[in-house]
Amino acid sequence: MTRPDVVITGVGTLSPLGIGREAFSASLRAGRSGIGPITLFDSSGLPVRIAGEVKDFEPKGYVTPRKSLKLMARDCQLGVAASVLACADARVRPGSVAPDRFGVVLGADSIGSTLAISEEPYRRCLVEGQFRYERWAVEGAAVSFPLNFLKVLPNMIASHISIAHDARGPNNTIHHGDVSSLLAVCEAARAIQRGAADVMLAGGASSQMNPFDWVRHCLIGRLSPSREDPQTVLRPFDLARSGQVHGEGSTVFVLERREHAEARGAEIQARIAGSSSSYVPAGGAAGQRRSIARALAAALADAGLAPGDIGHVNAHGLSTAIDDAIEAAAIGEVLGAAAVTAPKSYFGNLGAAAGATEMLASLLAIQDGAVPPTLNFRTPDPRCDVNIVREGPLPRAVPTALLLNATFAGQATALVLSAPN
Repeated sequence: MTRPDVVITGVGTLSPLGIGREAFSASLRAGRSGIGPITLFDSSGLPVRIAGEVKDFEPKGYVTPRKSLKLMARDCQLGVAASVLACADARVRPGSVAPDRFGVVLGADSIGSTLAISEEPYRRCLVEGQFRYERWAVEGAAVSFPLNFLKVLPNMIASHISIAHDARGPNNTIHHGDVSSLLAVCEAARAIQRGAADVMLAGGASSQMNPFDWVRHCLIGRLSPSREDPQTVLRPFDLARSGQVHGEGSTVFVLERREHAEARGAEIQARIAGSSSSYVPAGGAAGQRRSIARALAAALADAGLAPGDIGHVNAHGLSTAIDDAIEAAAIGEVLGAAAVTAPKSYFGNLGAAAGATEMLASLLAIQDGAVPPTLNFRTPDPRCDVNIVREGPLPRAVPTALLLNATFAGQATALVLSAPN
């Protein structure tokens, strides 16, 4: 039995490269980085002070009714905005899709609170400079925003998006770190293929741009401590790479059953040709490599393609010494000398929004017939023996891309994207 074709008919994005696909595309073509000094909070006392921020974002332009903003963290505001842009791009209007056949799957990170909400309750629990947990239930809770819990639940992004578009079909939140949004696209495509929906909104949203999350990431120690020009710090697979840079953003796709899209005269932008996920627990570097290689090979098999059928690989490319070497080994094992690009070099690691935002880069590459280069790649690393697209766009006639995201915990997700036909 032939499974239904799942196609992309719209996309909305807000990223450090700008708001909307045109701004995103223009930055890619210009080789322009979205990394800069942190402006959303005071980072002067922290060891890492650069990030990829979404500039000039005004949530009131996307969220209705506006009173809903009181219950939305920035992650949620970005996600709803991306969904609005995606539906506009796909010409999905109220009533144009049967609500029960219209669903949402979103990738989301843990959503941190803000100083404005948390500082006063915290101070109420201090005794001689020490936090006293037993005071929280009375003193702390008394001055807490009563609905704050609803702002920080990861599933609230998908909930608000479904409400905004009257999408009453399958609804899910994927909470698996950096693989979240690519896995959300895979899950949404499967929902359409198994007949549960005709149209799905899928992608991810994340904003860890607050002091609490930033201190946590600084303590984990995977961020680059570099004091170079922020736009040159990210250099995936380069010998001089020094660590990742975090960012914020949201990208949402409109996925649709091909027959449904054609019946309403939608423009089909690309096709989800195949996908797979893998997990190898507690295996260290060898386990991570095995998980990535397994996901890549299985996605190819799911799409019915051979390694030579892939126009380019869209790598996870964190720009960390260990992770890039592990990933490069897995890519080389499965795909040999395939062209590899790393979009995180433009906007950083967007966490739960990373995979979907990187997927947009591949969609544009397929449409333009040119693969964007990896920014700041100068000196090859012998431990990363892959064919990195560098210095300028790579003309590429093969309209297929193999996308990859992974976590250091051993999870990996891969997806094959192709031209509409």
